[in-house]
Amino acid sequence: MNSYRTLLLKRLTPKPSNLLDVRSTLKHFALINYALPKERLEKYIPLDRFEIPEFEIGGRRLGMMSAVPFLDVDFHFINFPFIKFRFGQTNYRVYVIDKKTGEHCVWFFGTTLGSVIVYAARLLWKIPWHYARYKIQCENGKWHYATNSKWGEAEIEIEDTGAVVGVTEGFESYDQMKLILTQPIDGFFYRLDGALGSYSVWHDEMNIRQGRAKNLYFGLYERLGLLTKDEMQKPHSIFLCDEILFDVYLPPRRLNADETDTLKG
Repeated sequence: MNSYRTLLLKRLTPKPSNLLDVRSTLKHFALINYALPKERLEKYIPLDRFEIPEFEIGGRRLGMMSAVPFLDVDFHFINFPFIKFRFGQTNYRVYVIDKKTGEHCVWFFGTTLGSVIVYAARLLWKIPWHYARYKIQCENGKWHYATNSKWGEAEIEIEDTGAVVGVTEGFESYDQMKLILTQPIDGFFYRLDGALGSYSVWHDEMNIRQGRAKNLYFGLYERLGLLTKDEMQKPHSIFLCDEILFDVYLPPRRLNADETDTLKG
């Protein structure tokens, strides 16, 4: 068994649940990946803690980031299943390596959510979640998401090709690609108070199909100078998954000074 498959199987093992852990069925899950020079990303990520891996894509060494829209169908605390929420969500993230563990993980710029629970999360945990209004329509092989948000406006139109995803450019094996792109379980971010935060997730292995970009726009990535409007139309890859169950281990952690190596937001 190769090392990537071993690591992947390890990540597929769920942890025991805690009081505040959340579970949600995610539908119309789209993983939109972009390859870009890592120099564009460096000023947004604490490089004394994280490394931006590069991949050989189009004859260049490039970093990777993604935008991940989906529909939370039944977002609820595992121990309080009688209260459930339904809303659109989009995660904006960079693929990084945690230098302390050597593990592939993700750095979050932030997240937009179409529910007022975003305000409770911001207040209690200082997590960079931002309110948005969503319109989601996914049928007949056409996936469309419209996000109205001051922080992260987005317009996403994708065609479902129905084709099974193979090894994409920049990766040496299917297991390596899935481990890095579809199965990061630890995420890090700057809290709203500038401190470093972290939380973990679990989900089963995704059954993914290839998507084709019809029209893509992400206001956040334009505002940060990471992608031009033209570059947004040319993602490295799009993976589609009809439905996947996610567990989110909460509350998020605020990392101590000795854990952050004196990182500052």
